[in-house]
Amino acid sequence: MAKEVFLKQAQGTTFVGKANSGHWVVVDNSIEEGGSASGTSPKELLLISLAACTASDVIPILKKKRSPVEGFQLKAKANEREEFPRIFTDIHLEYIFYGNGIKEKDVEHAIELSRTKYCSVSAMLSASAKITHSYRIELPQTS
Repeated sequence: MAKEVFLKQAQGTTFVGKANSGHWVVVDNSIEEGGSASGTSPKELLLISLAACTASDVIPILKKKRSPVEGFQLKAKANEREEFPRIFTDIHLEYIFYGNGIKEKDVEHAIELSRTKYCSVSAMLSASAKITHSYRIELPQTS
């Protein structure tokens, strides 16, 4: 299925874009990069896409395993090379699961399936960046 994106300049390096879903996203560069910092940068969106892609795999896999996940967070940290194009050289994903009775083997299996089979964003980025991961399981968060 073809994906299409429409991008329109708002002002300077501030753009608004939408894809097939019809949802608008504001994209901009940092002030240091000549932007006005009025939106998420393109590379930040790429990391968000990676995090959302793998989370969209891992959580349903754990649900199918009847894993008692009560909450989830994911942190992504990337380094980029100094020369242009400043591509990511390495990315670390930290998965954080909240719940009682979550099995480590289920978490490891879900992450591995996302990494090797399902997450297309990870597959694309791994062509140029080393992607590593860690995880931790914590007690449920209380409000």
